[in-house]
Amino acid sequence: MLAWSLTFLVIAIIAAILGFGGIAGAAAGIAKILFFVFLVLLIISALVGAMRGRPPT
Repeated sequence: MLAWSLTFLVIAIIAAILGFGGIAGAAAGIAKILFFVFLVLLIISALVGAMRGRPPT
């Protein structure tokens, strides 16, 4: 999922450079949403792993 966030971020940067404001804004918004979803899933995964008593790998 992090790869998708980075992909949409690159698309947003390229679209902004080329002057496509609407596309750049939409791609940046999608990248933000995917990044925060990834971050929440990472935190949940870390908490569940800590509750099980398994050391992080």
